[in-house]
Amino acid sequence: MRCLAYWLFVMATCTTMFQPITSLGNDLGTLGRIESHSTGLDQFITPDTKIEILAKGFTWSEGPVWIGDVSDGHLLFSDIPRNTIFKWSPSVGIETFMSPSGYTGVAYYGLEPGSNGLAVAPDGRLTLCEHGDRRVSVLTRQGGKRTLVDHYQGKRLNSPNDLTFDRDGVIYFTDPPYGLPDRELDNRRELDFCGIYRIDPDGSLTLLSTQLDRPNGIGLSPDQQTLYVAQSDPSNPIWMSFEINNDKSLAMGKKLYDAKSFMGEFPGLPDGLTVHSSGIIFGSGPGGIYIISPQGELLGRFITGGRTSNCTLSPDEKTLYITADAHLCRVRLR
Repeated sequence: MRCLAYWLFVMATCTTMFQPITSLGNDLGTLGRIESHSTGLDQFITPDTKIEILAKGFTWSEGPVWIGDVSDGHLLFSDIPRNTIFKWSPSVGIETFMSPSGYTGVAYYGLEPGSNGLAVAPDGRLTLCEHGDRRVSVLTRQGGKRTLVDHYQGKRLNSPNDLTFDRDGVIYFTDPPYGLPDRELDNRRELDFCGIYRIDPDGSLTLLSTQLDRPNGIGLSPDQQTLYVAQSDPSNPIWMSFEINNDKSLAMGKKLYDAKSFMGEFPGLPDGLTVHSSGIIFGSGPGGIYIISPQGELLGRFITGGRTSNCTLSPDEKTLYITADAHLCRVRLR
């Protein structure tokens, strides 16, 4: 049983963390700056491109995904410490979409219990990586959740982090320890590695790679032949590319880009990512979003100046939505 002092500490921490959220109807301004390293960035930006703030006051925003059409759709994203998925739309601003989102237990479960990465299945259903419940789940059409996977060879997953679908409905996801209350040292941990996995449409789970110590953000190339994975390891902060074999296994990964030279400039590590139809990778890293070519050239950065977790493109690829710590932002693209 926890002592009274412990619970008082938890309540005080939560009161401090959960600040009021500000969104629609307020002039929230812009954040940071755009930094170009190559003329290749010109295909996405103009001289007056800004990082616009859409809402703020979140604790740690993550996992953005666009739902529906550009004209009448909306953005969903996780606030992991709040154990909540929020919804943003141009007409309404911020609303609560789901709470709890990633932990349905009754005992205290650390500071990051909620959902993390979100993705839309080919059939349109929302699919979630859940920290606290340590599973990949899907939201059914009746509104309930169904577990897709929560264990590997009889042992519970660490804390599924991020996921992506291919055209056949195959899910690729990462499983670092960040959702465990004591992370890699947590006594609830059952696997002694952090894996990259595949879930086939028949529900079978395959471990694809343990090459990365801290696999995190994940995405597919437009031709579905390459899997990109970010590693949030301070000693090896890189983006990796894995060739996908015909049987959907992975070849040995190759380093795409190394963020180590930027580590002292801004806080943060390689985290969530999304891939443009041109093949360009937009990946969160120290201080913002890094725009990287498939050949590993840094084209530029959307610098927020702080820890930046993830990003996603609108269906027409004219807007990049960014979750940056307490902020939800967007960059309008060409």
